[in-house]
Amino acid sequence: MKRLFSTTFNQNYLDATLLTIRIVIASFMLSHGIPKLMKFFSDEAVTFADPLGVGTVSSLAMTVFAEVFCSILLLFGLGTRLALIPLIILMSVAAFKVHLYDGFGKQELPLLYLLVFIFLLIIGAGKFSFDNILTMKAEHRTSP
Repeated sequence: MKRLFSTTFNQNYLDATLLTIRIVIASFMLSHGIPKLMKFFSDEAVTFADPLGVGTVSSLAMTVFAEVFCSILLLFGLGTRLALIPLIILMSVAAFKVHLYDGFGKQELPLLYLLVFIFLLIIGAGKFSFDNILTMKAEHRTSP
């Protein structure tokens, strides 16, 4: 019972949890992005929302960049915090611009993604990431 209410944590569990969260959330986001990527390269006329007024093709391109390429970076923990910025912007636009008047049911998913992305931005990728490997190599080169 004492362990159940303990506020301490094991660093290895945290790193494994961060890895799991990154893999799962990036995979979920890729499931939204891959169909948009296929749409982007199809011969069909692009029909996509333009919430920022930059044009439908540009809106689709920015969405594909965030949902596919930034999600791949997040999956591997490479440039994690930088990759999260477009994802945070995308989910903010989805929740507070695209689905603003659609009710909470439509806002819920982008808000959940947004929450996870902000959490990862604050905490970082963890030990099991390319960010950690690159940081360790950089520290090794600069140590006396």
